[in-house]
Amino acid sequence: MTSDPITISITRTVSPDRVKEVSAWARAGQDLLSASPGYLGSGWVRPDPLSPEWHMLFRFADAASLETWEKSPERAWWIASAMGLVEDSRTEKRTGIEGWFDEPRSVEVIPTAASAPPRWKQMISIFIVFYPLSLGANWLLSPLIGDWPLPLRVLLTVVLVTPVMTYLAMPFVTRALRPWLMRRPTRATR
Repeated sequence: MTSDPITISITRTVSPDRVKEVSAWARAGQDLLSASPGYLGSGWVRPDPLSPEWHMLFRFADAASLETWEKSPERAWWIASAMGLVEDSRTEKRTGIEGWFDEPRSVEVIPTAASAPPRWKQMISIFIVFYPLSLGANWLLSPLIGDWPLPLRVLLTVVLVTPVMTYLAMPFVTRALRPWLMRRPTRATR
């Protein structure tokens, strides 16, 4: 076991309709953590207020302190109380300050089952965004660049459409299609 500080990063998926409950659950966890020997600090990060992903970072003075927390009845109760509220999707353990800034000396990644939609659903989502944007951009730009060589027309269209697609259209469409994208196929029962 290492005597260096350890930073734990956990990504949890939260249903948007359970945000208040999960916020209370997260505060309870931080209260329990703060009473644990060797605890150095923690926090929750959400990339966007509408994002279903919540990232929790917490830090312990050493591996022994972390192990004490991980085996504690308080942690077991806290994790059990989240059943149906949150879903763990990724956990990383890092030693040293690199959990915040530097390259890690060691990283332990504990993956869970992939939750990406099937490729055919991803393809349909991209088509729903790309086709109208491409068509609209070509229609709007054709009076200005219609006599340009094809490679330059395509380059300008791609340069203009890519940021719109990446930062506006795709996030909007994937949020709108999320129930369909994430739905798992159901097997017929006999």
